[in-house]
Amino acid sequence: MDDKGLSQASERKKALITGASRGIGKAIAVALAAEGYDLFLTCRQNKALLLENAKELEQKFSISCHCYAFPIAKEDKVKELFAEIPYLDVLVNNAGISYIGLMTDMSYSAWKDVIDTNLNACFLTCRQAVPRMVQRQKGKIINISSVWGNVGASMEVAYSASKGGMNAFTRALAKELAPSNIQVNAIACGVIDTDMNRCFDQNEMESLIQEIPADRMGKAEEVAELVRTLTEGNAYLTGQVITLDGGWT
Repeated sequence: MDDKGLSQASERKKALITGASRGIGKAIAVALAAEGYDLFLTCRQNKALLLENAKELEQKFSISCHCYAFPIAKEDKVKELFAEIPYLDVLVNNAGISYIGLMTDMSYSAWKDVIDTNLNACFLTCRQAVPRMVQRQKGKIINISSVWGNVGASMEVAYSASKGGMNAFTRALAKELAPSNIQVNAIACGVIDTDMNRCFDQNEMESLIQEIPADRMGKAEEVAELVRTLTEGNAYLTGQVITLDGGWT
């Protein structure tokens, strides 16, 4: 690559996507790669799968991917990750886990794992990303939330609490960063066809779908398309929790 090519590559838009090895995160990686973003991708443990996905994106879209595998709520690991990111245009906080069961049956360690992964990690990544964005007076932060953060779900108290916290975090941080031309929004997803919902059997899924006016689950690609739209400008759109649920809630 000549000097001009190196300069263009170094100046390309850069995005960090957490929880990017599969499902919604993987779909977001594809959508942003198609827009020419160089990507920083994280997953909890399946780095082999993440590397396989990254290789496909690099070959198809001629972008670069940097892959990391660690629990995203590890403060030292997040600092190490950002030490390798010179600047950042887009941060997508997508990493998330769920727990289904009675709150009284839940251990504190299980509760902490959900809150750490879904909410505390959002704080850790934003704390590192924001100074880089403020320095350049631009940036987009997009948090992948859930309708359960709006209305709560029985048997998913920890997950609902974590996503409700993410929604409040989004609204508050947007107010802090609006003067710096940084937009912060969240997407409250309904039932999306990903591995997270494989815990339901066929009858449970059919009953759930009957409650959705759109009469189907959402697709990860539909979430990714909304993320892509939110990266494209409109600096006046910030502090919003946008519901994407087929009219369900």
